[in-house]
Amino acid sequence: MDRSRRTILARVAALAAAIALAGCGPDKAKFKGSDVTGSAFGRDFALTDHDGRARTLADWKGRVVVLFFGYTQCPDVCPTTLSTLAEAMKALGPDADRVQVLFASVDPDRDTAELLRQYVPAFDPRFVGLRGEGPALEAVTREFKVIYQKVPGTTPTTYTVDHSAGTFLFDPKGRLRVYEGHGQTAEGFAQDIRALLKEG
Repeated sequence: MDRSRRTILARVAALAAAIALAGCGPDKAKFKGSDVTGSAFGRDFALTDHDGRARTLADWKGRVVVLFFGYTQCPDVCPTTLSTLAEAMKALGPDADRVQVLFASVDPDRDTAELLRQYVPAFDPRFVGLRGEGPALEAVTREFKVIYQKVPGTTPTTYTVDHSAGTFLFDPKGRLRVYEGHGQTAEGFAQDIRALLKEG
Protein backbone atom coordinates (compact mmCIF):
# COMPACT_ATOMS: atom_id res chain seq x y z
CA MET A 1 0.00 0.00 0.00
CA ASP A 2 1.51 3.36 -1.00
CA ARG A 3 2.04 6.20 1.45
CA SER A 4 -0.75 8.45 0.10
CA ARG A 5 -3.26 5.60 0.39
CA ARG A 6 -2.20 4.93 3.99
CA THR A 7 -2.55 8.64 4.77
CA ILE A 8 -6.07 8.73 3.35
CA LEU A 9 -7.12 5.65 5.31
CA ALA A 10 -5.64 7.11 8.49
CA ARG A 11 -7.58 10.36 8.04
CA VAL A 12 -10.82 8.49 7.38
CA ALA A 13 -10.29 6.46 10.55
CA ALA A 14 -9.53 9.61 12.54
CA LEU A 15 -12.71 11.33 11.34
CA ALA A 16 -14.81 8.26 12.12
CA ALA A 17 -13.33 8.07 15.62
CA ALA A 18 -13.88 11.78 16.25
CA ILE A 19 -17.51 11.55 15.17
CA ALA A 20 -18.11 8.48 17.31
CA LEU A 21 -16.56 10.07 20.41
CA ALA A 22 -18.38 13.37 19.95
CA GLY A 23 -21.74 11.63 20.14
CA CYS A 24 -21.04 9.82 23.42
CA GLY A 25 -22.07 12.53 25.88
CA PRO A 26 -25.41 12.61 27.71
CA ASP A 27 -28.38 14.82 26.84
CA LYS A 28 -27.42 15.33 23.22
CA ALA A 29 -29.94 16.82 20.82
CA LYS A 30 -31.43 14.33 18.41
CA PHE A 31 -30.28 14.90 14.85
CA LYS A 32 -30.71 12.87 11.68
CA GLY A 33 -26.96 13.26 11.16
CA SER A 34 -24.18 12.56 13.66
CA ASP A 35 -24.01 14.92 16.64
CA VAL A 36 -20.42 16.17 16.75
CA THR A 37 -20.95 18.91 19.33
CA GLY A 38 -17.72 19.69 21.14
CA SER A 39 -15.45 18.15 18.52
CA ALA A 40 -11.86 19.34 18.30
CA PHE A 41 -11.99 19.62 14.50
CA GLY A 42 -13.86 21.82 12.03
CA ARG A 43 -13.41 24.96 14.10
CA ASP A 44 -12.92 27.49 11.29
CA PHE A 45 -11.66 28.05 7.76
CA ALA A 46 -9.95 30.81 5.76
CA LEU A 47 -10.88 30.65 2.08
CA THR A 48 -11.86 33.02 -0.74
CA ASP A 49 -15.42 33.21 -2.04
CA HIS A 50 -16.42 33.16 -5.69
CA ASP A 51 -16.44 36.98 -5.74
CA GLY A 52 -12.83 37.17 -4.53
CA ARG A 53 -13.53 38.08 -0.89
CA ALA A 54 -11.59 36.51 1.97
CA ARG A 55 -14.01 34.53 4.13
CA THR A 56 -14.06 32.82 7.52
CA LEU A 57 -16.86 31.20 9.48
CA ALA A 58 -17.42 34.45 11.43
CA ASP A 59 -18.77 36.12 8.26
CA TRP A 60 -21.99 34.14 8.69
CA LYS A 61 -22.38 34.28 12.45
CA GLY A 62 -26.07 34.25 13.35
CA ARG A 63 -26.90 31.78 10.59
CA VAL A 64 -26.76 28.02 10.36
CA VAL A 65 -23.82 27.33 8.05
CA VAL A 66 -23.79 24.23 5.86
CA LEU A 67 -20.36 23.35 4.46
CA PHE A 68 -19.71 20.74 1.77
CA PHE A 69 -16.39 19.94 0.06
CA GLY A 70 -16.36 18.89 -3.60
CA TYR A 71 -15.56 20.01 -7.13
CA THR A 72 -17.53 21.29 -10.09
CA GLN A 73 -16.67 18.46 -12.49
CA CYS A 74 -17.77 15.79 -10.02
CA PRO A 75 -20.03 13.42 -11.97
CA ASP A 76 -22.49 12.46 -9.23
CA VAL A 77 -21.93 13.09 -5.51
CA CYS A 78 -21.46 16.87 -5.63
CA PRO A 79 -24.36 17.83 -7.89
CA THR A 80 -26.61 15.40 -6.04
CA THR A 81 -25.70 16.87 -2.65
CA LEU A 82 -26.11 20.44 -3.85
CA SER A 83 -29.50 19.58 -5.39
CA THR A 84 -30.57 17.96 -2.12
CA LEU A 85 -29.49 21.03 -0.18
CA ALA A 86 -31.46 23.23 -2.59
CA GLU A 87 -34.53 21.08 -1.87
CA ALA A 88 -33.89 21.44 1.86
CA MET A 89 -33.77 25.23 1.47
CA LYS A 90 -37.18 25.16 -0.22
CA ALA A 91 -38.55 22.98 2.57
CA LEU A 92 -37.33 25.50 5.15
CA GLY A 93 -39.43 28.27 3.67
CA PRO A 94 -38.69 31.70 5.23
CA ASP A 95 -36.20 30.07 7.64
CA ALA A 96 -33.88 29.46 4.68
CA ASP A 97 -32.89 33.14 4.86
CA ARG A 98 -31.12 32.28 8.13
CA VAL A 99 -29.03 29.54 6.48
CA GLN A 100 -25.85 29.79 4.42
CA VAL A 101 -24.77 26.89 2.22
CA LEU A 102 -21.07 26.88 1.26
CA PHE A 103 -19.40 24.69 -1.37
CA ALA A 104 -15.61 24.46 -0.88
CA SER A 105 -13.66 23.23 -3.89
CA VAL A 106 -10.95 20.57 -3.59
CA ASP A 107 -9.97 21.15 -7.24
CA PRO A 108 -8.43 24.65 -7.36
CA ASP A 109 -6.62 23.95 -10.63
CA ARG A 110 -9.90 23.82 -12.54
CA ASP A 111 -12.39 25.47 -10.18
CA THR A 112 -11.69 29.13 -10.80
CA ALA A 113 -13.65 31.83 -9.02
CA GLU A 114 -15.53 32.52 -12.25
CA LEU A 115 -16.53 28.87 -12.65
CA LEU A 116 -17.66 28.61 -9.02
CA ARG A 117 -19.67 31.82 -9.45
CA GLN A 118 -21.56 30.21 -12.33
CA TYR A 119 -21.86 26.68 -10.95
CA VAL A 120 -22.71 27.00 -7.25
CA PRO A 121 -25.54 29.59 -7.34
CA ALA A 122 -27.15 27.65 -10.18
CA PHE A 123 -28.47 25.27 -7.51
CA ASP A 124 -29.72 28.14 -5.32
CA PRO A 125 -28.81 31.83 -5.75
CA ARG A 126 -27.93 32.05 -2.05
CA PHE A 127 -25.25 29.35 -2.24
CA VAL A 128 -21.62 30.52 -2.15
CA GLY A 129 -18.56 28.83 -3.65
CA LEU A 130 -15.25 28.88 -1.77
CA ARG A 131 -11.74 28.10 -2.94
CA GLY A 132 -8.18 28.05 -1.70
CA GLU A 133 -4.88 26.99 -3.20
CA GLY A 134 -1.81 25.26 -1.80
CA PRO A 135 -1.38 25.84 1.94
CA ALA A 136 -4.84 27.42 2.34
CA LEU A 137 -6.60 24.35 0.96
CA GLU A 138 -4.32 21.99 2.86
CA ALA A 139 -5.02 23.82 6.12
CA VAL A 140 -8.81 23.73 5.80
CA THR A 141 -9.00 20.11 4.66
CA ARG A 142 -6.71 19.11 7.53
CA GLU A 143 -8.89 21.05 10.00
CA PHE A 144 -12.03 19.29 8.74
CA LYS A 145 -10.34 15.91 8.25
CA VAL A 146 -11.41 15.97 4.61
CA ILE A 147 -9.56 13.70 2.22
CA TYR A 148 -9.15 14.26 -1.49
CA GLN A 149 -6.90 12.82 -4.18
CA LYS A 150 -6.66 13.25 -7.93
CA VAL A 151 -7.37 10.16 -10.02
CA PRO A 152 -5.69 10.41 -13.46
CA GLY A 153 -7.91 10.49 -16.53
CA THR A 154 -7.20 9.91 -20.21
CA THR A 155 -5.63 13.39 -20.46
CA PRO A 156 -3.97 15.67 -17.86
CA THR A 157 -7.12 17.79 -17.56
CA THR A 158 -9.74 15.02 -17.40
CA TYR A 159 -8.85 13.66 -13.98
CA THR A 160 -11.44 13.06 -11.30
CA VAL A 161 -11.04 13.71 -7.57
CA ASP A 162 -11.83 11.15 -4.89
CA HIS A 163 -13.00 13.10 -1.84
CA SER A 164 -14.90 12.89 1.43
CA ALA A 165 -18.62 13.25 0.83
CA GLY A 166 -19.99 14.41 4.18
CA THR A 167 -21.52 17.78 5.05
CA PHE A 168 -20.83 19.91 8.13
CA LEU A 169 -23.53 21.92 9.94
CA PHE A 170 -22.69 24.82 12.26
CA ASP A 171 -25.10 26.45 14.67
CA PRO A 172 -25.75 30.24 14.63
CA LYS A 173 -22.96 30.73 17.17
CA GLY A 174 -20.43 29.23 14.75
CA ARG A 175 -19.97 25.89 16.50
CA LEU A 176 -19.73 22.65 14.54
CA ARG A 177 -22.70 20.55 15.62
CA VAL A 178 -23.69 17.98 12.99
CA TYR A 179 -21.93 15.81 10.42
CA GLU A 180 -24.27 14.60 7.70
CA GLY A 181 -23.13 11.46 5.90
CA HIS A 182 -23.39 11.08 2.14
CA GLY A 183 -26.95 10.32 1.09
CA GLN A 184 -28.73 12.45 3.68
CA THR A 185 -32.17 13.44 2.43
CA ALA A 186 -33.53 16.96 1.97
CA GLU A 187 -35.96 16.23 4.80
CA GLY A 188 -33.10 15.11 7.05
CA PHE A 189 -31.06 18.24 6.30
CA ALA A 190 -34.09 20.46 6.89
CA GLN A 191 -34.89 18.78 10.21
CA ASP A 192 -31.35 19.22 11.54
CA ILE A 193 -31.13 22.82 10.30
CA ARG A 194 -34.44 23.66 11.99
CA ALA A 195 -33.19 22.15 15.25
CA LEU A 196 -30.09 24.36 15.11
CA LEU A 197 -32.12 27.46 14.22
CA LYS A 198 -34.36 26.89 17.25
CA GLU A 199 -31.31 27.06 19.48
CA GLY A 200 -30.69 30.60 18.20
